Amino acid sequence: MTRIVIVEDEIDIASVVQDYLRHSGYETAHFADGQSALESIVASPPDLTLLDIMLPRLDGIEVLRRAREHTAHPIIMLTARIEEVDRLLGLELGADDYVCKPFSPRELVARVRAVLRRTAPGSGPGQAPQCDAPGLVLDDVHWRASLEGTPLNLTRREFGLLQVLSRHPGRIFSRARLLELAYDDTVDVTERAIDSHVKNLRRKLGAVSPAHDWIRSVYGVGFAWEAPPQA
Repeated sequence: MTRIVIVEDEIDIASVVQDYLRHSGYETAHFADGQSALESIVASPPDLTLLDIMLPRLDGIEVLRRAREHTAHPIIMLTARIEEVDRLLGLELGADDYVCKPFSPRELVARVRAVLRRTAPGSGPGQAPQCDAPGLVLDDVHWRASLEGTPLNLTRREFGLLQVLSRHPGRIFSRARLLELAYDDTVDVTERAIDSHVKNLRRKLGAVSPAHDWIRSVYGVGFAWEAPPQA
């Protein structure tokens, strides 16, 4: 059964959300503070997390930030803070969707279903791991990547960018084109998010293979994948 973690300190809201999700066939677990939720998510990642921003002990943005160091499972942010900076920050850190309070429980269940369909194993274009560059292996089914045998621990959005860039070595992609190809959903994401994800990708690739700069910046245009020279 699909397991969903609800991280919400307002008990009335959490109770309603749990009831609707359970009636829709999902298994649920509830945490009222960020620290307890993070410990559970890291120890046993659920199929999806509904994460409030305003939480005791550890706020939702910090929970998201730390969780993304360990898991790429889908996370939907729940919050009354609708300012653009909050939405952008959450999505840059790897949130898969953003629902503002007050919300309809039925609409929330529909968003949950949509995100689960979009991120389900096998929903990507490939069905098995394949080598995309010397030492680089992408598993489209499970959204995992490794370089020289070392897992890269990417978020789903970082994986999508790596997937597009690495399979077209040397081709220059504008930020707008990368948004179109790597973000196949309706989440409001700006081109600024691309820079954040590319920075994270470079850091993770460089930690494994520091001698090669895998992603080349083309000033005023975008980014290109740089395959290492053949031995």
